[in-house]
Amino acid sequence: MEMLGLLKIRVHRGINLPLKDTFHSDPYVVVTMGDQRVKTSCKKNNCNPVWDDELTLALKYPNVPIVLSVYDKDTFSKDDKIGEAEIDIKPYLEAMEISHVQDIPDGVKVGRVQPDRDNCLAKESFIIWQNGKLIQDMTLVLQNVECGEVKLQIEVIPKMSCNDAFFA
Repeated sequence: MEMLGLLKIRVHRGINLPLKDTFHSDPYVVVTMGDQRVKTSCKKNNCNPVWDDELTLALKYPNVPIVLSVYDKDTFSKDDKIGEAEIDIKPYLEAMEISHVQDIPDGVKVGRVQPDRDNCLAKESFIIWQNGKLIQDMTLVLQNVECGEVKLQIEVIPKMSCNDAFFA
């Protein structure tokens, strides 16, 4: 299948991540989609890390799950998995279709996603048209762990056709 575009994921920060070692955790985030895998930097001794790392994946199959996993870096043993969450980009892709049809001013909420049992959202998430592009900020609740959330932002950069200009 042909690539649809690039998925940019800005992993902002972790909130209230559990301790995995006796006195601290050294967390990092791994994002996988199919056979693609990207990761953030590791933050030493921090249960509320600020990464502000930007990760990029090729978006080929919109129905392939995007899994965010948080790990604790260990020096002498295998890294411990802290928790995981899935990123649901289907509402974002639906909003992309709407935004290409209309001329939308900055700051307009093109879509809204409510937390439910089918997603990992901690709270309502808005898809917003900003500076000529769609962005979606979200806070994901980590699954399979007693506590922890990750704040991030997604953006899809659509594949340009041969007729699209790179420079205006």
